[in-house]
Amino acid sequence: MENKVRYYRFMNNEMTQQEVADKAGVARQTIIAIEKGAFNPSVKLALKLARIFGVTVEEVFALDEND
Repeated sequence: MENKVRYYRFMNNEMTQQEVADKAGVARQTIIAIEKGAFNPSVKLALKLARIFGVTVEEVFALDEND
């Protein structure tokens, strides 16, 4: 799964990974893993992240062509 978490962090006043993690109620390591593509968030977390950035889930996350 592809994601634009890093992109939206920077588009939202250059939020830090820690700021996003705090707002989402997760550890900073979770945000790092999502950005690296090493972890796919739950639906609940994906919705929270989209809400934090003020966009839809589909704008933040997309399936790879191979998925």
